[in-house]
Amino acid sequence: MWLLHSKISKVQNMNKLTFIFTSTFLFLISCNTKPDKIQIETWKNEIRETEQNFSKMAGEEGIHKAFTTFAAEDAMLMRNNKIIEGLKSIDEHYINQNSKGLSWSPDFVDVAASGDLGYTYGHYIFSYIDSTGKLDADTGIFHTVWKKQSDGTWRFVWD
Repeated sequence: MWLLHSKISKVQNMNKLTFIFTSTFLFLISCNTKPDKIQIETWKNEIRETEQNFSKMAGEEGIHKAFTTFAAEDAMLMRNNKIIEGLKSIDEHYINQNSKGLSWSPDFVDVAASGDLGYTYGHYIFSYIDSTGKLDADTGIFHTVWKKQSDGTWRFVWD
């Protein structure tokens, strides 16, 4: 009888251990918060589309409108080795700018696994009237850091 009771007790203990192990394993698997590749690509496409809309607005409605529309409240720009900090300062910087156009397109887009920060870089063309009244252009590489806002939109925080 003792032997039978001992075997039943061992089976019950094994069942408990199996249950605990299985429950722990399933819990740990469910804690994996790493996004899948589809989610990462969705975020990248959101940023790419936002960057394209930003460039389109700059070309159609002007640089001032585009930069104040797509900037986060705490955005920063670096222009001529000077930091322009905050949306109000960005507004003041671009309000009287004498430019003819700005266009760009991202060559590369990436996003953090958390889905709240991303960055782009690519080539830009900046057209302006020089001091002699002649149309001139400057080309270069841009780099923009994007942050997802609480409303789900992407706004740049660094340009």
